[in-house]
Amino acid sequence: MSYKQVILCRIDLKMSKGKLAAQVSHASLHAALEADKKILDSWLKEGATKVVLKVKDEKELIAYKKKVGKLPHSLIMDAGRTFFKEPTRTCLAIGPAKESDVDKITGKLKLL
Repeated sequence: MSYKQVILCRIDLKMSKGKLAAQVSHASLHAALEADKKILDSWLKEGATKVVLKVKDEKELIAYKKKVGKLPHSLIMDAGRTFFKEPTRTCLAIGPAKESDVDKITGKLKLL
């Protein structure tokens, strides 16, 4: 069985490459820690597939969060201490989970 994780990133925030990398890393790690151990182990053995996709804004990010159901996920809220002036929702990681389950939710989104 194939497993994957997707990370949805807001493009309206125009984060620097470094800030974006940090936010994606936070989302990926936190969602992975939510996964069932057997799924996590399988995903890691398969190469820990991750795909970074874009959403236009916070409203769209939250709309996808509502579709996640019981899949492991993590919505990242940046603390607002460096790049942003206030706490800001930046990314949503979904999975690791069955590739087909993740694709049902995010399959129409474009790569970042």
